[in-house]
Amino acid sequence: MKEKIQEKFKTLFGEEGILYASAGRINLIGEHTDYNGGYVFPGAIDKGIVAALSVNGTQKVKLFSLDYDEYVEFGLNEEDKPAQQWACYVFGVCRETIKRGGKVEGFNAVFAGDVPLGAGLSSSAALESTFAFALNDIFGNNIDKFELAKIGQSTEHNYCGVKCGIMDQFASVFGKKDQLIRLNCKTLEYKYFPFDAKGYKLVLIDSCVKHELASSAYNKRRASCENAAAAIRRNHPEVEFLSDAKRVWLDEVRADIPEEDFLRAEYVIGEVQRVLDVCDALERGDFKTVGEMMYQTHFGMSRLYEVSCEELDFLNKLARKCDVTGSRVMGGGFGGCTINLVKDEIYDSFIDTAVKEFTAKFGHAPKVYPVVISDGARRL
Repeated sequence: MKEKIQEKFKTLFGEEGILYASAGRINLIGEHTDYNGGYVFPGAIDKGIVAALSVNGTQKVKLFSLDYDEYVEFGLNEEDKPAQQWACYVFGVCRETIKRGGKVEGFNAVFAGDVPLGAGLSSSAALESTFAFALNDIFGNNIDKFELAKIGQSTEHNYCGVKCGIMDQFASVFGKKDQLIRLNCKTLEYKYFPFDAKGYKLVLIDSCVKHELASSAYNKRRASCENAAAAIRRNHPEVEFLSDAKRVWLDEVRADIPEEDFLRAEYVIGEVQRVLDVCDALERGDFKTVGEMMYQTHFGMSRLYEVSCEELDFLNKLARKCDVTGSRVMGGGFGGCTINLVKDEIYDSFIDTAVKEFTAKFGHAPKVYPVVISDGARRL
């Protein structure tokens, strides 16, 4: 990919660019905890975006996407926003850097990626983080890494119409090889944990389905969690987010809230604890516990939070049947991928079985993405 990018760069701009990269991400555990002030546990992966850049001495950005095979030029003022959605990510990063007092002038860039689109691996965060890091470097802005992640998040909010949390950009910027990051979404404190998974592989199985429920259902669940937190807060004023609540405090208000809200809150409070249990298990090298927690998360997302679907439940049951160490739906739900922690010796047979049985049942093959925990944003 790097060679192709440089080749195109030379053709377009007559020189070589400086290469930068950032990563997509997985989240091992900690789903729907972010907006509840809880923990998430992501890591950067070995699939991402690579870009070549050079300063061009003008006030124009000259940008080529290899994946879209499309060239765009735009200025750096608010009214210069490009029409192409993919280019808005880069434009947004320029604007958000400028708003923070950073210097951005005209530059040339060519980029490409190998993050599977629509699989919940955050290709957009990888793109934002690549350019946030690159512009910070080539213009010598000395913006800290936290602010680089926020530049990506603000780009989504202000230029791409997505009100996302901070996890994706955070993992893209802060990712380290063989390390997962426990991020407290309320305080933004974080800590690295070793993920030295010798004898295991991480693999995503993409159901290739996306059910239409996703956005309205997400809003409903968020409201349920806020409702449960408000009920608990009446007895325990220190509860700012649902993640601050103890399970017994939820039981105290069971009669005061709809059963649906109770179930949603039960899942979230359990999930916050599971993230902590997985971190402890990883420090002991106890992958059996890690895997069991993943299965518990899937059960909670399917039965309590009700964001799974037939295809994902099928893949999860199949994983259990094949003796896979851990498996769960990853991401918001209603389609997308399961993430699976698989022993090396059963990996090939599990993949064969999963593809064959899923295809027989649903009439289309799932996609398979092996992932390795890798570095985040960097100069190559």
